[in-house]
Amino acid sequence: MKTFLRMAIATTVLVAGPVSSAFAFGAIAVNDSQGTAASEAGYGMGWGGSRQEAERNAVRECESAGNDACTVAVWFERCGAYAGDRVNYGIGYGSTVKAAEKMATDECPNCEIVVSDCQ
Repeated sequence: MKTFLRMAIATTVLVAGPVSSAFAFGAIAVNDSQGTAASEAGYGMGWGGSRQEAERNAVRECESAGNDACTVAVWFERCGAYAGDRVNYGIGYGSTVKAAEKMATDECPNCEIVVSDCQ
C-alpha cells in the first residue's frame, strides 16, 4: 500500500508540474482619447491562462464599467501599468508594480499613472 501511495504522489507531482499562478497573463484595456485627462480615462483589468484570454477579459471588464471604446493597451506576465495625459500615453510591464510604472512614465514623462497592477 505504501508503494502505491508513493507512486500516486509521484505521478501527481509529475503531471501537475511546477506550482504557478492560475493566471499566466494580465492585460489592461482602456477607453482613452486625446483631450481626456488621466483621471477621466476608463479602463479594465483582465487575467487569463493565455494572452488572448487576458485581453478579452480586460476589454469585457472595461466595457462593463460603462466604457464604449475599449482597446487593449498592454499585456503582461507579471505586472503592468498604463499612464496618460490629455495627449500622450505610456505603457509599462515588469516584475514589480514600481518597474511597470517607471517604464510607463519613462515612455510618457508628463503622464500620470491611470492604472497598474500585478498578478
